[in-house]
Amino acid sequence: MTNIRLATQQDLSGIVKLYKELRGHDPHMSEQVLESTWAEMLNNPGVSIVVAEVDGQLASTCQLGVVLTLTNGCRPFGIIEHVITAESFRRQGLSEQVLEKALLCAWEQGCYKVMLLSGATRASAHKLYEKVGFKSGVESGFVIKSPVQTA
Repeated sequence: MTNIRLATQQDLSGIVKLYKELRGHDPHMSEQVLESTWAEMLNNPGVSIVVAEVDGQLASTCQLGVVLTLTNGCRPFGIIEHVITAESFRRQGLSEQVLEKALLCAWEQGCYKVMLLSGATRASAHKLYEKVGFKSGVESGFVIKSPVQTA
C-alpha cells in the first residue's frame, strides 16, 4: 500500500537513505547533527518534506521550501528540491505523486509560483517535471555555489 504524506520525526533514517542514492558524494554527518537539523526542518513552517511510503518503507521524497515576499500581493513562492525515488521503486509514479503533493501544499500556502531546478542533462527527470505541469523556458535559472566547502 502506498501512502503519500508529510514526513515525521521517525522518517529521518529513511530520508537519509534516499538522499544517499541522490547525493552519494555528500559528506558524512553525525547522528547528532542529522537529528538536530531534521528537527529544525520539521519545525520550520516554510519547509515541507513529502514522502511516499510503500508497505512501511520510504520510497520517494521531495522537499518544498516556501519563501515569503513583499511582491505579487505578498504571496510567497515555492522551491522544490531533492526529488528522489529509490531505485527499487522507480517507474511506479511515486515521484509524480510526491511532486503533486508538494504542489498542493504550496497552493494551500498561497504560493503564486513554484520553481524547481534540475541538472541540465537529466532529460528523463525533465519529462517527469513537465508531466506534473512544470514548464521550461518560462524563466531562466542561475546557480552559484558557495566557494567555502563545509563538512
